[in-house]
Amino acid sequence: MDDIVKAAMAKWPNVPDCYGWLGLDARGRWWMRDERAQAAGPFAGPQATPASQGTELKHEKLIAFIGRNYAVDEQGRWFFQNGPQRVYVELELTPWVWRLMPDGAVCSHTGVAVTPGAAWLDEAGRLYLDSAMGLGVVHSQDMHLAAEAVEAGRWLPQPCMAAELPQRYGYELSPAAWRRASASSASK
Repeated sequence: MDDIVKAAMAKWPNVPDCYGWLGLDARGRWWMRDERAQAAGPFAGPQATPASQGTELKHEKLIAFIGRNYAVDEQGRWFFQNGPQRVYVELELTPWVWRLMPDGAVCSHTGVAVTPGAAWLDEAGRLYLDSAMGLGVVHSQDMHLAAEAVEAGRWLPQPCMAAELPQRYGYELSPAAWRRASASSASK
């Protein structure tokens, strides 16, 4: 985490958390979801639409800042620590998107190198790799490299259902929906 972020957290410790405004898609792209995008529907899932996804972030320094300050809380909700404010991230599939290199290296959408462990293949043909950082989906443009790794015996993907992975790996796809459900159950 950036030192400037840590200083802001110490200076302003009681800034409310932000939900629904930032999304991460299955290709490692960050999306800003303003009120219009949030009103158009969920970020991911069968009810998601192009309008509900929001606007893709393109500013390289902002994307790098988000990546350096991307973390997870005790409930498995991923967030970007934006100064003193936690901005919870809506996930399309997983908290990580893996990029594969021709030399066999694997790195996250934030640029961190990882060593894959278990491999999973879902009903839609998406490949997931586990690592010490958590679960991630292999970027669709890298599936040819993934196929080579599987054929070489480096990974032995096991079948899985995509809907089971968040519970198995302890992450929330939609912290905003989690918050709404928590508030609803607390008011009963």
